[in-house]
Amino acid sequence: MSYVPPHLRSSSTTTTTTTTTTTTTETSSVTLDDQSKLSYPSSNSHFNNDKSSAASFSSFSHSNASRWSSGSISTANRALARPDAVVPQWKPSERVLRMKPELIEEVCLRLNLDVSVSPDSAPAPAPIESFADMCLHASIMKDIAYHGYTTPTSIQAQAMPVALSGRDLLGCAETGSGKTAAFAIPMIQHCLAQPPVQRGDGPLALVLAPTRELAQQIEKEVKAFSKSLESFRTAIVVGGTNIAEQRSELRAGVDVVVATPGRFIDHLQQGNTSVTRISFVVLDEADRMLDMGFEPQIREVMRNLSEKHQTLLFSATMPDEIEELAQEYLTNPVQVKVGKVSSPTANVTQTLEKVSESEKTDRLLALLVEEASRVERSGHPFPLTIVFVERKTRCDEVADALVAQGLHAVALHGGRTQGEREAALREFRKGTTNILVATDVASRGLDVSGVAHVINLDLPKSMEDYVHRIGRTGRAGSMGQATSFYTDRDMFLVANIKKAIADVGSGNAVAFATGKTARKKEREAAAAQKQARVALSKCSITGPTSVNIEDKYRFMIADSNSKREGAADSAWDD
Repeated sequence: MSYVPPHLRSSSTTTTTTTTTTTTTETSSVTLDDQSKLSYPSSNSHFNNDKSSAASFSSFSHSNASRWSSGSISTANRALARPDAVVPQWKPSERVLRMKPELIEEVCLRLNLDVSVSPDSAPAPAPIESFADMCLHASIMKDIAYHGYTTPTSIQAQAMPVALSGRDLLGCAETGSGKTAAFAIPMIQHCLAQPPVQRGDGPLALVLAPTRELAQQIEKEVKAFSKSLESFRTAIVVGGTNIAEQRSELRAGVDVVVATPGRFIDHLQQGNTSVTRISFVVLDEADRMLDMGFEPQIREVMRNLSEKHQTLLFSATMPDEIEELAQEYLTNPVQVKVGKVSSPTANVTQTLEKVSESEKTDRLLALLVEEASRVERSGHPFPLTIVFVERKTRCDEVADALVAQGLHAVALHGGRTQGEREAALREFRKGTTNILVATDVASRGLDVSGVAHVINLDLPKSMEDYVHRIGRTGRAGSMGQATSFYTDRDMFLVANIKKAIADVGSGNAVAFATGKTARKKEREAAAAQKQARVALSKCSITGPTSVNIEDKYRFMIADSNSKREGAADSAWDD
C-alpha cells in the first residue's frame, strides 16, 4: 500500500465491512482491499503508535490529500502481488561455529568490543576476524577483494555477523571505524535473498542519514560492494538535487534507497515509492538526525513498515534519546560498542591557543602560510586541512582570505548549492584543494581519508561537537593534529578540554554525557561558570569575602586566570 499522510489517517472516518474498507475525507473517497491494509499495519508487536509524529505533519493541505488518496488505489492493487520478505538463512564457517566461549571472550577483548544482549535474548553471534569465514555471496567477496579489504575492523567483525544472522543491532563506534561497510555488506546480502524488484516496487532496503554528504558517501560504499552485481540498483534521495530524476529512478524500482528523512517523506507523499517491500532498515548517525529535528520523520517511516523487517541503528554517541528510540523500534537488539563511547579521539595531538576575536583570521593565515612554506622546503604536499567556523558568511570570508594568500581553499556550508558542495568535497578528496573551510555540516560522518589537521577557528558550543570535529583527523589508526583558537567566551569548553587532557595524562578514562539533555546542562553550567567569573572579577576590587563559588567550578576559574593561557597546550601524544 502506498504512503498515507498522517493528517489523512487521523482526519478520516473509516467504516469496515467483511471485504472492504471505505475511507472518506472532505475531498475524496477511495476504496481499498482489506488485504492491502493488512500489509500496512497501524501497529505491531514492537512499535508504539506515536501521535506526536502525526501531529507534526498535520499542516499538509487537503488538496494534496485528494491526490495522495486517489493515487493510492493503483499502488494498493500492485501491493497485492508483492512477495513477502525472505529471511535469509545464514551460517558462518564451521571454524567460527566451533569457537568456545573463552575464545570469543578473548577476541572481544583484543578487538576492544563490548557486546551485550537483554537477559531473555539468545547470545550474540561470535565476532569473525575474516571475511572468508562470514560465508558471503561470491560477488560480494569479489568486490571486497577488488577494493583491497583484507581484514574486518572491530565494528565489522562483530556487527556484520549480527546483521547477517537477521538480528536487530544497536551499534556505537567512533568515527573512521568502518561502520558503513559493517551495515552495507549485510544489507546487500539480504537484498540478494529477496525476490527481484519490479517496476513500481518500493526498495528492499532503506538507509536514512542526516546530511546529503553522508548519504552520498554511504551510496558510494554500497555501490563499491555491489560492483559485480549488474542488476543491483541503488538510488540516492536527498534535497538540493533534481527531484524529477529521483522520481524516475524510484518508480523504475531499486534495491536500496539511501536518503535524508525529509526528502524520502516527500517521495512517499507523492507516491513515487513505498515502504511495503522494505525489510532491512539502517538509521545511520541517528544521534545527529535527532539533533537536526528529524525525529518525527524517522518515526513516521518506522511505524509504517511491515512487521517483518530488520533494523540496524548506528550512533557515534549514546544519549538517552537514542536509547529510547532503540527501545521503541528495535526488537531484542544486540548492542555493540567499540572502544569508549563519547570519548575524545586518542590519537589526535591537540593544541589550544588563546586569540582575540579580531586577530583570529590573521593568526590562521600566519599558521597556514608558515605550514605551506615548511612543506614546500621539504618537498612534501600541503597536508589536507579542515578549518571549522561558526557561520556561513564567515566561512566564505575565510576561504577568500586564504585564496588571496595563494593557498588552495574552498568553502563548504549549507548555503551552497548541492552542486557546489559536491564539487568542494570532490576537489578536497582529490587533493586539488587542500584546505576545506566548513561549518558543522562537515563535523559528523564525513569520511575523507588523509585529513592531517583540523583547525577550530571558532570553537563549537559543546564538548560533544568538539569531539566530532577533531574526529575528522586521526582516523583508521593514523595520527592527526587539532588546533583550536579560543576567547574568553569559550572558557567553559576550554576548561572541559583541558580537564580531559589531564585525565588522559594521568591514565583515567575520559567520557562525557551526550544528547539534548546533556547539552542543556552544559549550557547551564557554562552560564554558572560565567557568573562565577564575573563575581571573581568584582572580588579583585571589593575583596573576597562576598564571593561564593561552587567547588566544581573552581578549577575553571583558576585555569582561566593562569598567566600561561596564551601558551599552547597539547596532549594525547600516543
